This record gives sequence, structure tokens and C-alpha cells, in this order.
Amino acid sequence: MGGNRMDANPSGGDGGAGTERLNRWRRRRAEHLAALPWLATTSGARPARYVAGELLAVDEHYDDARSAVSALGHDARDLTEDRPLPGVRRIRAKGLDAPAAARRVRDRAGADAAVGPNHVLLGAPHEQGGPFGRPVASRAGAIGPAGRDGVRVVVLDTGIWADSPLPTDRYQVADADHETVVDADGDSVLDSDVGHANFIAGVILQGSGRARVRVMRVLDSFGVGTELELATRIAGLTDADVLNLSLGAYTVDDQPPVLLQWALGRFLAGQDRLVVAAAGNEGLDGPPFWPAAFAGSTVPWREQVLAVAAHDGAVVCPWSNAGPWVSVAAPGADVVSTYINHADFSSGWAAWSGTSFATPHVVAAIAEAAAQAPGVVAAAKQVVSAATRSIGGYPSLS
Repeated sequence: MGGNRMDANPSGGDGGAGTERLNRWRRRRAEHLAALPWLATTSGARPARYVAGELLAVDEHYDDARSAVSALGHDARDLTEDRPLPGVRRIRAKGLDAPAAARRVRDRAGADAAVGPNHVLLGAPHEQGGPFGRPVASRAGAIGPAGRDGVRVVVLDTGIWADSPLPTDRYQVADADHETVVDADGDSVLDSDVGHANFIAGVILQGSGRARVRVMRVLDSFGVGTELELATRIAGLTDADVLNLSLGAYTVDDQPPVLLQWALGRFLAGQDRLVVAAAGNEGLDGPPFWPAAFAGSTVPWREQVLAVAAHDGAVVCPWSNAGPWVSVAAPGADVVSTYINHADFSSGWAAWSGTSFATPHVVAAIAEAAAQAPGVVAAAKQVVSAATRSIGGYPSLS
């Protein structure tokens, strides 16, 4: 079990004020999560969250899943079932202990059985830890013109707020993936993940003129989404080269999220495609944070996943997760990017910290390198191998 690295500098360097901001942010996120009637949470220092009463199974292990549910005392009259994706079953029952059912399946069918809870994923600016908690107003930066060719980058995240300095000709978004609400709970404070996708897209476009960015919504304005929602989006993608996943979760028993593994395997296997994922911001060293931790797993497509930790130019940030599954570190402290136009952000730009924002830095570098590489997988290898610095034992981009 890895240790907690947050104790090194929990306030992010500005003492009591920073600690109080962090604590306020934590309280608001915790209150929002506690109010969700469908959310179940394990106990412990790094809780796993999942949709209560839901069990996901790929068809190959559906019979095992049904047997496990029956063994827990649920008969057919208690259950509702559907097929949210071709090849995937969802079993629902009031009071169903999905983690216990998944353990029974693994005991019977083996550790690789594709049955598990529908985990809840959170955006990762500061999920449980981090020095600032909220973005702060910043001077305006600049986004250059687009290049002739491009790498197709899909940002699976919050929706995008159109009222933003992000140039509308530099990204694509479907009508359903636009956002308008900034204060869904009506507490007169911006929701915690407002502008998250805007910020990520801005980091990519500042770093590369070759990235063709498309934003797709899988998280709400508090950065909350489910494994099933994310897997459904990934399963429908045919025109993407790189996925930016600035989100993630700890899982029950540290098991890989089964439906996300299923979807990513179909997206990546045998294709020149990449996933670049945030390592998370709990300040823990070792425990797997998914989907980034697929980079250090045994799946056959693990080399097509990059797990990104955050550094501040000198050290790995104390709030950044770390571990043997991390691939690379990139700047993640006080990153400046496009946010939203709001009274508290006169320029529309902000400074924000997190592995969420180290991740698109790596995506931008890969998009640029792809101009001289035979594909995005080769470009990613070039970017990592060309890193001239090592921070925290990881090849590190500047």
C-alpha cells in the first residue's frame, strides 16, 4: 500500500488561507456527493464510489453474474436488466451488493472475469486533495492559429461553456455537449468543475496548432460521471486518435473497472490510438487510480496508455498521485488557460492546478510530435524518450 504524499505541503504554499480554500472545496464536493441518492461509497482513506444496486457484466460472464446475484438472495422478480451496449448487460436490484457479487464471480470464474460495479468517476482538478481547490483569475494568454494537418483529440470531460475566451473555430462540440449552468446547487458559488473542459482544451491549443479538439460531455458541472457513461462514449468513437481523460477513480478492491477496460480494449487494440490519463490528486504513492493505472497493468494495450503525474518544475507536486504505473510527469501547478467569462474572471482566463491539466500538456506535445512520426503511438514514445529531465523518477516534460 502506498503512502499519502499530501502531508508534505497540504496548503500549496500559501499557509492557512490555502488550507481553508482546500477545506471549503472538499466540504462542497463532499456535500454534493452525499446528496446523490444513487451513489454508494466504500469507507476508508481512498473511497471507491459506484452506482448503488447496479452490476455490469459482459456477455461472456453474464451467467456468472446472475448466479452471484441469486446467491446473495435476489430472485428474478427482484431484478431489472437491460443491455446498455452491445455485448454488455446491466443487472439492477434494490439492495444489491454489487461489490460482493463481483467478488463471488471472481472467486468462481477467475480474477479476469468482466463483472463489476458501475464505478463513479470524478474529474481531477482536485478530487480529494490539492493545493488550491478552485481556479483563480489570471491574465489572458494566447492561442495561436491552427496548422494545416491535425491529430484528432477527443476530450471526454464536462461539457463546454460557450461563453469563454476559447476560440470557437479551434474546437468542435455537439449541441448536447454544451453547458450553460454554472451554479446547479444554487449556493452562489461556481460549481467545482465549471470550465474544466474549457481549461483542458485551452492547454492543448496553447501547446499545439496541430490538435483538432472535440469535447464530449461525460461529467456534470461537479465533475461527476459513471463508468457506463464513459464506456458508452468510447464505444461509439471511430474518428479519434488521442483521448484526453482528465478524470478517474479508485475502485472496489483496486480491481480494474471492467466495463471501461472492455471499452478501451476495443478502442485501442490493433489501432494507432492513444489514451492520455490523469494520475489523480490524492497525493498517494502506489494505489492504482483508473483509467491511468492501465498503463502499468497487464492488458495487451497498456503501452497505448500514458499516465500523467504533475510537477511544479522542481518536484512532483505533493498532491499528485504517483506510483510504478505512472508514465510521465508534466507541468501541473498554476497552469494558465482558458476558463469562462464571469464576473470573478475578468479576462476569462484562470490559473488552476492538478493532474487534469498536466495531462493535456502531454497531449499537445504528442500532437506536435506526430508531424514527424509515423503515428500517434510512435509520437508518444518520442515525446517520453526525448524528455531531458527526470522529476520524481519520471521522464518529465517542461
